[in-house]
Amino acid sequence: MKLIVSTCGTSLLTNLAGEQRTLVVRHANAKRQEDVPEPDRNALQKLIDQARTRMQQGSHAERSKLSAEYNGLACYYGSQFQANDIHWLIATDTWLGQATATIIAEVLGQSAQVKRIPDLQTQDLQAFRLAMASLVRLCAEEIRPMGCYVVFNLTGGFKSVQGFLQTLGMLHADETVYVFEGSHELLRLPRLPIHLDAEETVRNTLRIWRRLENQLPVSPAEAHGIPEIFLFALDDQVTLSEWGELVWQETRAKLLSERLWPSIDDTLRFGPAFERSTADCSPEERRQINERIGELARHLHHPDFNPRRLDFKQLAIPHQSSTHECDAWTQGSAKRLFGHFENGIFVLDRLAEGLH
Repeated sequence: MKLIVSTCGTSLLTNLAGEQRTLVVRHANAKRQEDVPEPDRNALQKLIDQARTRMQQGSHAERSKLSAEYNGLACYYGSQFQANDIHWLIATDTWLGQATATIIAEVLGQSAQVKRIPDLQTQDLQAFRLAMASLVRLCAEEIRPMGCYVVFNLTGGFKSVQGFLQTLGMLHADETVYVFEGSHELLRLPRLPIHLDAEETVRNTLRIWRRLENQLPVSPAEAHGIPEIFLFALDDQVTLSEWGELVWQETRAKLLSERLWPSIDDTLRFGPAFERSTADCSPEERRQINERIGELARHLHHPDFNPRRLDFKQLAIPHQSSTHECDAWTQGSAKRLFGHFENGIFVLDRLAEGLH
């Protein structure tokens, strides 16, 4: 089984548009149908309907001629697509981008799904860079754990997205493929043996990287030890740039597994017995504890953030000095983190088995 990740643009619509091509270009960044004036909206909807019919009823060759994304897949597979392969279509969060990707997914069948990337559009540079960071997280959190053979099909989509995905492909894809425009010649690039050597930079400023991952406030002055290319300024705060997200995702698991790192925020501290209770943890368990501590700090700043993997809640009956608990990990011999509030600060008391 393979995972085929294809970048999607609007070539399907522009190839059919004829004199209406300017409409597709004019409204390429519209988020919703309702954002487009009614006359143009009606014309574009007819174009979408026409594209869906042509793709559903067309031959293999006709589909390849209409859609750059489909042409890339056709050249990769030849005449016979593999039914058990999984297809992800990376699409903008625009009306036309979603419509185009959905049509291609319908033709590919049940194994295909559209991956909508927020802010993946070409009108606003700041939003676009945040979307690139989302692509990095998609690769690290969803693609890598799948453990299957990964192919990046970069024949379709916007050139700005293709360029960044080519770099990501060096780290996350077993091969990257392109089709030269107007041809059926496939260029195949294998994974390159590269390694991002930024571990010491991250290690020396780990508290800041962990704060950024958990969306805690970091000022430019606090982040002065991190190279500028890894950061993106938003008002008087910084966040990880697309390159910073890439470096973080490549180093975080190793660093978080090494030891129990100090708290990343003043709203959270360790009680006198907490570190001792984690002394026998494996590297993987340490990684998860460090992750939960970061997420707990985020919850203390933003109470609405409380995912199932954290599950922070008050104990029905206080136990020893602890009044609250959250998950450390849930697989195997599940453990929880226990603690209590003290003058507005949450104190972690111990790692222990859940109370039953």
